[in-house]
Amino acid sequence: TECRSNPAKRSNGVSRYTSTKNRRNTTARLELKKFCTHCNKHTVHKEIK
Repeated sequence: TECRSNPAKRSNGVSRYTSTKNRRNTTARLELKKFCTHCNKHTVHKEIK
């Protein structure tokens, strides 16, 4: 997942969180609220692939 709070910062805030989803039922990109170590707060992370 990737942090979506501040797109203009130097590092893009990619976090290696693992999660599972059914790809047949949920085709949209998954968005989860997780802790970002780059921002030091809970932010919305969106699925990269």
